Amino acid sequence: MSATAEWTTPSTRPELIENLVFGVDRYNPSNVSILEDYLYHQIRSNEYDCLANLAILKLYGNLCFLYQFNPALYNPDVVVNVLIKSLTVVPFPDFNLCIALLGERPVAANLDEPDPLPDLLPILSTLHDLLLQCRFPAFWALFKSNDLQNLRENYTVECAGFEDSIRDVVVRAVMAAFKKINVERLSTYLDLNGDKLVEFVLKLGWIVDASVVSIPPNPDNHVEATVVRENIHLPQLSKIIAHTAKAS
Repeated sequence: MSATAEWTTPSTRPELIENLVFGVDRYNPSNVSILEDYLYHQIRSNEYDCLANLAILKLYGNLCFLYQFNPALYNPDVVVNVLIKSLTVVPFPDFNLCIALLGERPVAANLDEPDPLPDLLPILSTLHDLLLQCRFPAFWALFKSNDLQNLRENYTVECAGFEDSIRDVVVRAVMAAFKKINVERLSTYLDLNGDKLVEFVLKLGWIVDASVVSIPPNPDNHVEATVVRENIHLPQLSKIIAHTAKAS
């Protein structure tokens, strides 16, 4: 299955969610809880379904006018978790798609507890930008800093395989840019050292030779010159010449 097909219709998506995502019930407020439960299933099982998560944010946006009567419809923790999951697929545009759908949010007074999103949104945006810019050492430094203890202890710790999913982001970038990379440099990219780094690299099928890691050829890091041949038949050439002569 192509990356686009997997993004549109993940192989792990249940039939019920498929019907909600592509059916008219996508805009039914009563289905919010079903989509939220599916999000938490993704978090526990290390799965990902962007369109289903976007459907939650779309419903939240459509429900803005109901918040004063039904404040429980809005769950800021769900929004934070949607954004966290979208970080794991950079450089795909999922994070920005989520941001675009956030729309207006209820004020904290309408919630049982303070809304964590205003504080976490700038942090998540910075983490996203660091990944998008391939500034991986800076990402790990910020992510593991004391300032982000709340994010780690209350959110990403519940997201199964989050750090390895971020390393998958790194792997895709390294595969596209390098044929060989220094072990020390790769260590800062992956936030892994020693045997853990070697074990991780070997599982990818990469070769570790002393202080250098070799990445097998792929369409991105192994560019070959291509020759494009165009065959023009004589009748076609005659028409072109005749048209040119007539125009002159």
